[in-house]
Amino acid sequence: MTGRHTRLIDRRDFLKATGVTFLSSLSPSALADTLAADAVFATAYQRRDGAYGAAILSEAGKILHTIDLPDRGHDITFDPASGRSVVFARQPGTFFVVFDHAGRTSPITVQSVAGRHFFGHGVFSPDGTLLYATENDFDNAAGMVGIYDAEDGFARVGEFPTHGVGPHELLLLGDGRTIAVANGGIETHPDFGRAKLNLPTMKPSYVLVDRENGALIEKHELPPELHQLSIRHMDTDDTGAVWFGCQHEGSATERPALVGRAVRGKDLELIEMPEDVLSGFRNYIGSVAANRDAGTVAVTSPQGNSYAVIAAATGNVVVARRLTEVCGVAPDHAGYVVTTGTGLIVEPSGRSSEDEDHVWDNHVLRIET
Repeated sequence: MTGRHTRLIDRRDFLKATGVTFLSSLSPSALADTLAADAVFATAYQRRDGAYGAAILSEAGKILHTIDLPDRGHDITFDPASGRSVVFARQPGTFFVVFDHAGRTSPITVQSVAGRHFFGHGVFSPDGTLLYATENDFDNAAGMVGIYDAEDGFARVGEFPTHGVGPHELLLLGDGRTIAVANGGIETHPDFGRAKLNLPTMKPSYVLVDRENGALIEKHELPPELHQLSIRHMDTDDTGAVWFGCQHEGSATERPALVGRAVRGKDLELIEMPEDVLSGFRNYIGSVAANRDAGTVAVTSPQGNSYAVIAAATGNVVVARRLTEVCGVAPDHAGYVVTTGTGLIVEPSGRSSEDEDHVWDNHVLRIET
């Protein structure tokens, strides 16, 4: 598997992970839905009392498992080999937490090394032995990928450069060796919080790097007139093309394209959209997810309270919706599950549920059972 698409977990192990207490608390219909589910979903959250955590959700939006976090989380990655997940701190956070859904082992909290912080994203090697995380070498304003040994308590065993500034999401491509990195181009330093320090001179880029030796394979920059179009989030479609979403740091009156496609060996391609759809994003794409079975890509904008679904083959927008603080999106059947910063979960059917105690963070990951 590649990108942010479906990850597999053994159904029997997952049902054990939910626990007898949880299963017995469900109504007969909710229990039947959970047992028959094709997938579960992982996401970070904030409780309405201000505490942070990460959760495993059923397809119907029921909370199956939670862990506490020391601060706000961002994205989650899953390792099918071990059945463990890792939730990363939101930029400029300095931790990630490793956990398994069955609670067989206690969560492991790993701190960033001196001079580094995380950008909220990571990915496992195909065999699950290594974890790769985007990091900031903040004193040198250089993007790095930190390498962690999953078989040795997630000890940090190396790093390689992303050949850019402000790396955000990274994907492992289909060959199992090439890592794609979205360099957002924005310089930050923890002494200044989340302040953006180089907006007049930023240079976003999309790079391919060999994870085994750190060698640069390809680097693509946007045209000079789009140097403030920060590339942030990505996923791969059924052809292996990488779709990316951007956040524009220039004038609010400008309306650059915000979604693009990267094909190995070719220049980056930006996708034109109808003006009403593009303006609805308010120059901000918060998450990208591909549904390979359906041949579509979904993009969300919490700033614009809207999301859209694009036909991957043509680049045409086939669905455009309004939804307050929508950001998390993951493929489900022929459509998508979306989550919001108000605590709403919307299924592909349009059925929605709202949690009274939790609001959902920026990303949600589908895990097939």
